[in-house]
Amino acid sequence: MTTNAIDNKHMKMALALSKKGLGFANPNPLVGCVIVKNNEVIGKGFHKKYGENHAEINALNSCKVSAEGATVYVTLEPCCHFGKTPPCTDALIKAKVKRVVVAMIDPNAAVSGKGVEKLKKAGIEVKIGILESEARKINEKFLKFITTKMPFVLLKSAMTLDGKTATRTNDSKWISCEKSREIVQKLRHEYSAIMVGIGTVLADDPALNARIKGGKDPVKVVVDSKLEIPISSKLLRTNAKAIIITSFGCDEEKKIELEKLGAEVLVFNSTDGVISFKEIMICLGEKGVDSIFLEGGGNLNSSALMDGVVDKLITFVAPKLIGGQNSKTFFEGDGFGKMSEAIELVHTSFEKIGDDIMIESYVGGRI
Repeated sequence: MTTNAIDNKHMKMALALSKKGLGFANPNPLVGCVIVKNNEVIGKGFHKKYGENHAEINALNSCKVSAEGATVYVTLEPCCHFGKTPPCTDALIKAKVKRVVVAMIDPNAAVSGKGVEKLKKAGIEVKIGILESEARKINEKFLKFITTKMPFVLLKSAMTLDGKTATRTNDSKWISCEKSREIVQKLRHEYSAIMVGIGTVLADDPALNARIKGGKDPVKVVVDSKLEIPISSKLLRTNAKAIIITSFGCDEEKKIELEKLGAEVLVFNSTDGVISFKEIMICLGEKGVDSIFLEGGGNLNSSALMDGVVDKLITFVAPKLIGGQNSKTFFEGDGFGKMSEAIELVHTSFEKIGDDIMIESYVGGRI
């Protein structure tokens, strides 16, 4: 095998390892690391949980033989600063590795290029850019958050072949198949927060948890400009934190009551009862929420799309027909008057899930 083929092989292994941190590492990046010596893998590791050892340290600790002279494959540039853990560059230098292959440079200003330079100054050969596009996609949430301080937003919807998300009587159980719904639960685990509108809470009283074994429940965010959420709502009775987004002039007694239940109530200015999504995202970003799984109704989705905060869409299309001009769709509001104004979706891919088709796309090429 050529050097490039060997590098690709081991970087693919490191990328696969990095995904094991999904849902646990954020707001830190997903990072995997593979250590190879004499053509054999002698160490593997990934960043398991925020605040704990980075992938390089876990990989070094897993080695049964000395890593001196080895090649290290890591999906993100090793850190060179003291954060919650010591610099990974120092550990690699101390281990006397010979070569470090990096998928992508860390966009974090505290690192960005400095980790590579530190390794080079120590006499370690560094190669950059192996499977970079794959590494960037795996860390799309981190890339958005670390560069803008705003959460990466995924809008999920399930609709019939004729574009309906519920019948005219608001019945939507179930449009998508069981396999599609399992993917949704996995996505809830992978994102820091899940967001819905008050209409969804009043209609379905959802718990908004991740129903998978060993999964992490996301923070629950409810956009509720009039503070209509019932005190008895299931989402207020779970272990995960609840954040209620409301507007000035809300019921103060209700606000105090919700706070006594452990919910955080954030109050914003509004125009005709509508709160700016950009302001919401800035505030949530300041609170460390790096990613949001948006499971809203048509009007909430419309506000998010019109305010330009949505980065990615996953749409499950079921082979069913509902019909009816009063049936719900996932993008409502006033919409656009001309096709030239339509939101362009790019990097679109398709996958068959059971009887459904899952469509993944990005808004305006934001990856």
